[in-house]
Amino acid sequence: MNKILKICKNGHKFFKSSDCPVCPECEKNSKPKTGFLSTLSAPAKRALESNNIVTISVLSKYSEAEILKLHGIGKASIPTLRAALAAVGRKFKS
Repeated sequence: MNKILKICKNGHKFFKSSDCPVCPECEKNSKPKTGFLSTLSAPAKRALESNNIVTISVLSKYSEAEILKLHGIGKASIPTLRAALAAVGRKFKS
């Protein structure tokens, strides 16, 4: 695949072979250091953030099936999310 040079709004240069506009440098800088979002892959984190699911309390208002429908969330993210919920005595909506 041919990689295309892209430049993000912050001036970082990077190569991508897809249409994905995400800058790897900006993504690395935006990753939380703590909390449940810090344990997820970048696509899963973006999927939750873009749907305003940024706290455990909000996450617990969704079912696993609803979360899996979000673009960027895969089956591998569910055990991590389940564990984060369980750590504070919560679970996904039934």
